[in-house]
Amino acid sequence: MTKFNYADYLSQFRNAGRKCGDDPRRGGSPEPPEDADPVFSAVRRGDVETLKDLAASSSHSLLKENKDGWLPLHDAAYSGQTGCLETLLKAHPGSVDKRTLQEQTALLLAVSCEQLPCVQSLLESGADPDICSSNKETPLYKACELENMNMVNILLSHGASVNQRCSQGWTALHEAVSRENTEICEVLIRAGATINPANTYSITPLTVAAQRGLKRALCYLTERGADVNMQTCDGVTALHEASRNGHQEVVALLLSKNADANISDNSGLLPLHVAAQSGHHEIVSLLVSATSRAKLRHSWISPLHLAAQHDRHAAAAALLKTGADVNAILAHSHSVQYADRRATALYFAVAHRSKRTAEVLVNAGANLSLDPVSPLLMAARQGCVSTVTLLLERGADLDATLPSLATTFPALVALSSYNLAVLKCLLDHGCDAQACFTCTHGAAPHPPPGGSDIRTAGGHDCLPPLSCDERPERATQFCEWISTPAMCKWAGPVIDLLLEYVGHVQLCSQLSALLDSRDEWRAIKRKSLSPRPLQHLCRLRIWTQMGRNRKSVTSLPLPNRLKTYLSPDG
Repeated sequence: MTKFNYADYLSQFRNAGRKCGDDPRRGGSPEPPEDADPVFSAVRRGDVETLKDLAASSSHSLLKENKDGWLPLHDAAYSGQTGCLETLLKAHPGSVDKRTLQEQTALLLAVSCEQLPCVQSLLESGADPDICSSNKETPLYKACELENMNMVNILLSHGASVNQRCSQGWTALHEAVSRENTEICEVLIRAGATINPANTYSITPLTVAAQRGLKRALCYLTERGADVNMQTCDGVTALHEASRNGHQEVVALLLSKNADANISDNSGLLPLHVAAQSGHHEIVSLLVSATSRAKLRHSWISPLHLAAQHDRHAAAAALLKTGADVNAILAHSHSVQYADRRATALYFAVAHRSKRTAEVLVNAGANLSLDPVSPLLMAARQGCVSTVTLLLERGADLDATLPSLATTFPALVALSSYNLAVLKCLLDHGCDAQACFTCTHGAAPHPPPGGSDIRTAGGHDCLPPLSCDERPERATQFCEWISTPAMCKWAGPVIDLLLEYVGHVQLCSQLSALLDSRDEWRAIKRKSLSPRPLQHLCRLRIWTQMGRNRKSVTSLPLPNRLKTYLSPDG
């Protein structure tokens, strides 16, 4: 089930209502032409005398509706024609609460257009102030939306229900708080407004103030006794909302008002989690001291994992600075929900391409071997050269294996065959290219691929899954892997690159057939058959002696020409 997003809900709700200045007629329906109906025409002109004459005439009805269900009374209220309105009410006093097709009363229309004299006249004529429109908006709600204190006062003085709710359960106090109009809030509360009215989603006015960062409104509500720890139906508190939306001053204020930082929402997340997830590192620093270490230990995920997942490197740094465990493990109950059984924040960072956060974690001492699948395998699979380089420079295992695919050649080659930049990076750091040319069949014909455990598709799906669920029956050779339909289109360039990192090799019959399949690849085959230059063989021998540190050649006291010769990039 998708988690309810309160920020989106509040925004959508606020935008759903009619804004000041919009035509109350649904969809902005055009007004009838001036001569379409003499009664409507007289109302729009404000011609009271003509309207009286029409009222006395039996040939014209004052209760005739237009196509939107509007009476002349609605038009008079909408356009502020008080004299015409009073004439119509005198002729038909029972029409005072008649509604349009959108269930708008004349009173609601008059309030919406801030026609105060019409509002006064309608209320004195007995208009019900609590009749709402089709979306359950009351005249009092609209008056608060428009921040019109005079209309708020007059509606309340005529008995408007202060706690009536709209279709979403939003009260007049919610609306006044959202406008940060504490003067109207005070009037409403004195009239009996409930300080903690929960709407349909249990969002209180205090939650609204926290979500929007309305510090003055929040101070007012807490002084009037609003509950700072009241939770929504999803378990969210005002502190969660302020933390999610980056309102640092509001977070500090809530904490000073005894807001509990150790209340988790229904998904088990504390305010510290949502602050880290949203990347608000200043708020993270505020919440750390107020958050129980025991609560964090018993959380199914650490704030550091969430910062890593969303590449919030500053938040990750703030958490680590305050003592967060860089090697904290995801709860097993949630780790098993991933095919790769990911566990550490570092793996989350790599899996979500959070390069900056991965660097922060590695620099803080993240262990590269705690996950069932090596983070290096994930980085290679995603084709992220910078992350692959980072992990290799910090000692990642080039011989890491894939649980889902046993190979006789480095698994990293299988994961990077579609990306020559990543493959070159791996080879530069000592990945074993020689193993790719070892084949048990040699020059003999290869058996059909029917018994192979290779699972390939197309695009990046040709890469083996980083899954811990399946166990291969036998090891796959490089020639088998590169010959699959999904991989064979890269065979030529991949073999060409691999040849740069080996001495003389004998191509098996399957690799030879692959290189013969395209005219442009035959030069690569000739390259493999030709004796390798002595310069190339010498460099390979030196690289072998240097091991993974071959890129450090630039720091050695050697002539520049020799450095260039030995450098993998030379």
